[in-house]
Amino acid sequence: MAKQLFNSSEKSNFILNMTEEKYAEIASWGLISACLMTSLAMSVPVIFGNRLDMLASAGLAVSGVFCMILALIGAMKKYISRKLVIPICGMGIIFLWAVISMIFSYDIYVSLNGYPGRGEGLLAIVFYICFFFTGAAVKSKKARERLIYGILANGLLNSIVGLIQIFTGQISSYTKIGYEVEVNAASGLSQSPLFLAMVLSISIAAALMGFLILDNKKTKIVCIVSACIFSFVIMFTYSLIGICGTALAVISAMIMIFAAKAPKIKLLSLLSVIIPAAAAVCIVQAGVIGSINSYRLYDGRILWFADSYMRLTSSGYFPDSVDIDDTEDVYYTLNRRTMDIISGNALTGTGPDQLIYPQIYTYGPNGSPESSMEDMIMYNKGTFDKVYNEYLNTAATRGIPSALALVIVLASVIITGIVKYKKSRNSMTLCMTMITSIGALIFLIGCSNTAFSPIFWAAAGCAVSSAGDKSGQ
Repeated sequence: MAKQLFNSSEKSNFILNMTEEKYAEIASWGLISACLMTSLAMSVPVIFGNRLDMLASAGLAVSGVFCMILALIGAMKKYISRKLVIPICGMGIIFLWAVISMIFSYDIYVSLNGYPGRGEGLLAIVFYICFFFTGAAVKSKKARERLIYGILANGLLNSIVGLIQIFTGQISSYTKIGYEVEVNAASGLSQSPLFLAMVLSISIAAALMGFLILDNKKTKIVCIVSACIFSFVIMFTYSLIGICGTALAVISAMIMIFAAKAPKIKLLSLLSVIIPAAAAVCIVQAGVIGSINSYRLYDGRILWFADSYMRLTSSGYFPDSVDIDDTEDVYYTLNRRTMDIISGNALTGTGPDQLIYPQIYTYGPNGSPESSMEDMIMYNKGTFDKVYNEYLNTAATRGIPSALALVIVLASVIITGIVKYKKSRNSMTLCMTMITSIGALIFLIGCSNTAFSPIFWAAAGCAVSSAGDKSGQ
């Protein structure tokens, strides 16, 4: 007989009587929304060329609220394993310290909603936590498979737009990454080529591992074709993240093959990444794309000039002291200067998504404090709004305690996933753990963003869910 609360509504009774299978079915759509909503929302400003980057935050909010409800239901129904004490406590610290950081921040509004065009304030952090707990509450194999489908769909959506940007130079903010350097860099629907590289890194991994662990033959073909497309497009992000992400995806697939003791012939699937990536480099070398005839990395020009300075006006022009074409020099400079910011804001940070504010040293050409924030930032040469090391970025904006909590959460998730795999030999658990590991390593040269982080945290949650456990708990 169905349970019913006294004077309760049909909706509350529906939640009370929701079975674990029904929850997993609904939650799987929440995980798919985490993969797709920000990209779908960004299609409007990308296609129509409007300065409506805040739509990415709107897409994040839609999927975030959906998963917030799902996470609460999962907690109420006790679908989240009690053994996940460390990541649960770590997430609690991340949230509470973000609130404290917001209280002591430069701008409460930016702390809550994020810097315009970035959108990684307290609300985004809450949504990421909800994606994680929704994934952690899912115990169905089918639901976790749907997350792989969501990752592939998002990768394909971004790659289709990326291909248009590469071969036509249209619907892109990155046709030129310098006043005379035309490269037609792909950003897809991810706002930046570097963010697209992060997204495609885990998309390649999901495609390769999906080919290895999914049963349907047609799905395997889709995975291999997807891997070819992703690895081709990722090379046109011209980024260290893209190179490292591709390598990590290939390594993760090799680990999957050897761990599962699969036939070595399956190593040939790695050619679906290697050959398209090499073809992309050859196309650039042939002078077919833009105004260049040799392949090289352009991380510095993309992150400091084309993205933050030209697209969002969220940073100043890059300084003369930095060799903008030297990726190592750019990353070293960003990391070193961020360490200085951390030393002055060690406990609570600058406030969520507010790395730019402590660097401002002039009000503008007329010295007027009434100048708009964009004008002030533009005239502060050498400033930056993102450091491409998420651990340093977290320490600088939300304090060292938040950075330590982030490290603890990721380490505990990866260790838990490995332990669960050794006990259950569940290939899906290993897949999600490998995707989480790739993301955690990419965070050393990348930063959290609304295109990548929802997918990453959903996968991290699935890595520690009780699906496939012999005990079920």
